[in-house]
Amino acid sequence: MKKTLRRSSTDSVLCGVCGGIGEYFGIDANVVRLIWAGFALFAGSGVILYIIASVILPKADDAEKDLQDVIHPGSEDKE
Repeated sequence: MKKTLRRSSTDSVLCGVCGGIGEYFGIDANVVRLIWAGFALFAGSGVILYIIASVILPKADDAEKDLQDVIHPGSEDKE
């Protein structure tokens, strides 16, 4: 299956962006968080990029749900 970049639903502190990037590249999310904090403190663009990424990237659960809608259109989870 093709790897997709998305926000993590399991490894999230704020919105799951760093957790999703860590899962995508196969590295620890804390390393990504440290790098992102460095961008936020020194370059100043880290906060804006985080907000943009949290809006653009789909949540991991949402991406799987959308995939199920493509595979089986019209079928909904019945509880």
